[in-house]
Amino acid sequence: MFRFIHSSDLHLGKRFGNFSGDLPSRLREARHAVIARLAQHAREHGATTVLLAGDTFDTETPAPDVRRQALAEMRRHAPIQWVILPGNHDSLQATQLWTTLKAEAPENVILATEPRPITLATNVVLLPAPCTTRRPGRDLSAWFNTESTPEGTIRVGLAHGAIQSFSEEAAVTDVIAPDRARQAGLDYLALGDWHGAVAVDPRTHYSGTPEPDRFKHDRPGAALLVSIAAPTALPEVTSLETGSFAWSTLQMHLLDGDDPLQALDTLMPEESRRRQTLARVVATGRSRLAMRTALSAAIHDAVPDFAYLTLDDTDLATECEVADLDQIDQAGALREAANALLAEAGDESRAAVDREIARAALARLFSYAQKVAP
Repeated sequence: MFRFIHSSDLHLGKRFGNFSGDLPSRLREARHAVIARLAQHAREHGATTVLLAGDTFDTETPAPDVRRQALAEMRRHAPIQWVILPGNHDSLQATQLWTTLKAEAPENVILATEPRPITLATNVVLLPAPCTTRRPGRDLSAWFNTESTPEGTIRVGLAHGAIQSFSEEAAVTDVIAPDRARQAGLDYLALGDWHGAVAVDPRTHYSGTPEPDRFKHDRPGAALLVSIAAPTALPEVTSLETGSFAWSTLQMHLLDGDDPLQALDTLMPEESRRRQTLARVVATGRSRLAMRTALSAAIHDAVPDFAYLTLDDTDLATECEVADLDQIDQAGALREAANALLAEAGDESRAAVDREIARAALARLFSYAQKVAP
């Protein structure tokens, strides 16, 4: 039985510049802490090796502290061996990075920088496909097909990139054959690049990132525990939770008359989890002006409870009547502005985006009016 942990896309050193305050540093530290969590899973499940299928570092020039502290943490968890594959974010094109890593790597860290077999254990061989550049333009795993190994050897492939159009990158030209495991007689193909865990087939898996970094996949961070009993036997693959932060997209579809505050309360995570949660509430459908304003106020009030919380109400249409405008003002300049915005919001000759801008402005005006009301 050969047992290992399959992970990828740690993106150590990611800056998270789209956030403010201390959140970027908290997210960066969580990514470093993943190393210890992977090691803990390895020890608890009797795994001897951790395979990192690319993008261990977020850039080709990680800061010295990011690089050296990562290697030091891996060294601390010896005798677990770590295999680091160059990905598209930290490709071999960054010659200085890999030269430095080679000089600094402890004995229990293997740099899979060449397309040649690596012996992981008795009768277990790893076939790596390191990324030569960010976009190599070819299937770097093709050499697996012609690489022979002794009879009775467990063959494990390690690669980073897209299968068909399944990629984190907008434009992809280097596509890994979806049946590479079958073509090359692999017992398991460990893939990186896609940040969500996906089973392509029983022998081919994306592990996903162990610490989420975006709302795109909307699932907990995880790694895969892989157990292979013997050559040609189907691997046993088990998902292991690793993430400390949750990134959640909360979908809220409203109909006219629905109470958005009740819907929001149903969607919100438990209070004990909110500090470690980045949440995006996506409101769609239709809502009365007062209810839309109340929803925005509720989100604003809840923001301090979360690592990050935002409301996307771009596709929430606003229903408004004259009675709603009376709550802004019954006459004067404010009422004239409200009347004009209401007319623009309902003008079918205008573009949909312009009508929605008018609705949003009307909602903002209503909100201001409520705040200054006696």
